[in-house]
Formats: sequence, structure tokens, C-alpha cells
Amino acid sequence: MPTTSTDRSTSHSIVIIGGGNAGISVAARLRRAGHRDIAIIDPAVTHYYQPLWTLVGGGCSTIERSARRQATLIPKGVHWYQTTAASVDPEAKSVGLGDGRLIGYRTLVVAPGIQLDWDKVPGSFEALGDGHVSSNYLAEFAPKTWEYIRNLRSGTAVFTMPSGPIKCAGAPQKIAYLAADYWRSQGVLSDIRVVLILTTPGLFGVPVFAEALAEVVDDYGIEVRFNSEAVELDGANQRVIIRDNTADVKEALTYDLLHTVPPQSAPDWLKASPLADPASPGGYVDVDKYTLQHVRYPDIFALGDVGNTPNSKTGAAIRKQAPVVVANIGYQQRGRALLARYSGYAGCPLTTSRKRMLLAEFDYTMEPTPSIPLIDLTKPRRDMWLVKKYGLPTLYWNSILKGYS
Repeated sequence: MPTTSTDRSTSHSIVIIGGGNAGISVAARLRRAGHRDIAIIDPAVTHYYQPLWTLVGGGCSTIERSARRQATLIPKGVHWYQTTAASVDPEAKSVGLGDGRLIGYRTLVVAPGIQLDWDKVPGSFEALGDGHVSSNYLAEFAPKTWEYIRNLRSGTAVFTMPSGPIKCAGAPQKIAYLAADYWRSQGVLSDIRVVLILTTPGLFGVPVFAEALAEVVDDYGIEVRFNSEAVELDGANQRVIIRDNTADVKEALTYDLLHTVPPQSAPDWLKASPLADPASPGGYVDVDKYTLQHVRYPDIFALGDVGNTPNSKTGAAIRKQAPVVVANIGYQQRGRALLARYSGYAGCPLTTSRKRMLLAEFDYTMEPTPSIPLIDLTKPRRDMWLVKKYGLPTLYWNSILKGYS
């Protein structure tokens, strides 16, 4: 079990802000690399494998399968401060906690994840769970998504995507495809108008994957609005206001089902800190995109969703970032040049139906970088669906969080 710390003021060789995928996997790797004085700051009681929430919303899994007790996952011997981080003073090399404690560090790893900014789309949070509106981005509402999909037999279903970086940019599309596939199996797809609202100019940034998704969209008859986003929600009247960002024109859509995804950003306390990228509207941590070291504070590293690196914010990206951070911490603490490099790799498992998945892998070059040889990963596949539903969760709980892969 982890060591729970209650000291009012103390310090550690390495302090990690965040106990999610990034924080725990880095802590485990650091322990395996021989580091001993490590602390994690995270308030969670329950740890979630969030990529499974799309399958929960699509009726292909349960929320219980995505959850574990946080105390069972923090590596043995790591000090656990079960509270929030509230501030960072990079000059004093200290982290202020939400309960008033002050934690000093020699090296700091920033990985708190990102926050959901529901207030950026007025009316959206208030409408959640009203019988028509849900979101797979919250554990308590992912099961509601499936309930609403299962009950819809006719009308208009709208799936939105916000502007700016978000966790798993493919998630707003995935649930639309799972829903359409279910409705087809029930013989009611022809009675449902499916509208997908995307802020991007295409279905995907890598052409070969965009072409594959275009076939999926055409097959389901989904109406796609590019360069558009939801800007307001009137839950009482079941209307969502959509803005075409190219023409700067707004339109009201009446819906019978709405899956909404909120805008996202770095936590507010981090936005206000010296660690934030001054050019980043979302306040993301300003790091070198290859070494993941802060550009102004060499004893600080960041990874996961909170960094300003120009890669997709996915768990697959964290899996490649974690060994880079651990190796470079070793170099930094020994006063050596940082030799480990992150390529910008990200993997996006795009569920295109309730039995097929497209595994989109790419890096900073925005070219495909398949990790499995000899098979065509540019098309949706049945075997990749099995990987998504069974293989990746098993890998996450039994290997990634334990620092093995």
C-alpha cells in the first residue's frame, strides 16, 4: 500500500502532481528505475480507465469495469498526499496543497489532467441527465448516454465537439458511430436524423484515416457540420445553438438526443501559475515537445493532457511520454544532457461500430505510424475491436500503471 502523508511541510526528491494514467505510470517507472523518495498529489478515491466510457455510453461495457480503488494503484513506497494541488512556486521549488500544506521538491512532474469547462457552453451542464442530454466525459452520465440511445426510436440525435484541444479528440465521433450502428440493428436508423458537429475542417487530421471515416459516415447517412460548434444549450426547449465558425452564422437545432462534449483546458490554478504557456489560451504547461522538460524551469517536467505539446491528448500518447520523462529526470538529476525524445506519437482507437474499430496511430509528422506489423490498420477491423474492449483495459491495469509498458 502507498504511504499516506499528513505532514504540514515536507519535501521529496520527486513530486508528481496527479494520480491518473500519467502520474501513476511515471511513479511506477521511477520506482523501477531506482528512485525512492517519490510523492504523488491526488485527491481521488476512485481511479477510472476513462477510454472505456465510450463503450459504456454505447452499451458495450459498464462503468464498474472502468473503476478501481485509487489506494490499490499507487505504487508501494510512494508517498500519497490525498488532496489537491493549489499552486506551484518554481522559484522556491514548492507545491501548495489545497489543505494548506507546502511540499518541496527537487524535481516536479506536472500531470493533473485537464478540466472540463462546462460554463463555456451556457446551459449544457444544467441539461445533463434531463432525459435527452448526456456526456461520456463524466462517469455518472456515460450510462445515461446508453439509456437515451436505447430509448430513441425516431427524431434528431446531435453529437457535438468543442473547439480547442480535448481528451481523445475522436470520442465525439465514436459515440455517434456506436449509436448509429445500434439504431441500424434495431431497424430505426432511417427514422433518426444523426447530426455530427465538428470544429475541424475534416473527419481526421491524417488523410488516410479521414478517408476511412468518410466511408463510415456515408454508410450510416450521418450529416456532418464541419468548422462548427455548439455555443449554447436550451434544455427546456431541447434546442442547441450551433455556430458555423467559417461564416460566423448561428443556427438552432432541435434535438431528441444530444451528446455534448465540453471545452477543456488546464486546471485554473495552473493557468494562473508561472508554468503556463503564455501563448496557450488553455493555460497548458510550457514544455519542450521532445524532452517534455519545462522551457523555463529545468527541474520541472509535464506529460499527459496538461502539456502544450502539439499531439493528440490520448492514453497512448502518455504511454510513450512516460518513459521519456523518467529517463530525462535521471539525466536532469545527474546534471547531464537530456537524451530521451518523445516523437509525438498518439493512438486513437476509433470505434466505428459495435464490432469494429479503426486504430489511428500517428506522430508529429501527421503520418501513420502503425505499431502492429503485417496487417492493414487503415481500415476498421474486428480484431481491433477486441483489442479496444478487452486488450487495452487489461494492458492498462496490469502493465501500464505498474510501469512495465
